[in-house]
Amino acid sequence: MTKNWYVIHTQTGHEERVKVTLESRAQQFGQQERIAQVLIPTEKVSEVKAGKKKISTRKFFPGYVLVEMELTDDTWYLVKNTPGVTGFIGSGKKPLPLKDSEVSSIIRQAEEKKEKPTPKVIYDKGESVRVKEGPFVNFNGTIEEVNPNKGKLKVLVAIFGRTTPVELEYWQVEKI
Repeated sequence: MTKNWYVIHTQTGHEERVKVTLESRAQQFGQQERIAQVLIPTEKVSEVKAGKKKISTRKFFPGYVLVEMELTDDTWYLVKNTPGVTGFIGSGKKPLPLKDSEVSSIIRQAEEKKEKPTPKVIYDKGESVRVKEGPFVNFNGTIEEVNPNKGKLKVLVAIFGRTTPVELEYWQVEKI
């Protein structure tokens, strides 16, 4: 039988526990050949708290875990009865496998995001922001340009009645 990828729904915040428990249950019940991989797609995100840059991990799909497995009655039952699992994703009684293109896209996305942390907050051109750090603290402005690769923004700030473009880091501003 061939192995396919399935999506299981878990209690939010229990994804890691479900992964560990499912892997150990597969071992315990001699199903490790049929349950190949358990995956929680994540990405690294950067944010600044109290002036310090902090990189943390965020799940792409909170409450969901991907499982590569051979679908048999035994493996279905094993996964379904793992603590923290609320069920398979799919229509009706039989879970539907993900397409290979979907899985490779998710895995590729997760690999790319591991290399380069993405900012926790996403800014768009034309948005209003307040400067919370630096020489222009407490000034309000409008985003003119966004450079997500460098984590910088060009913000138009009104100084002494004149609009001046100021280059700021993502962490130096907050949305209004």
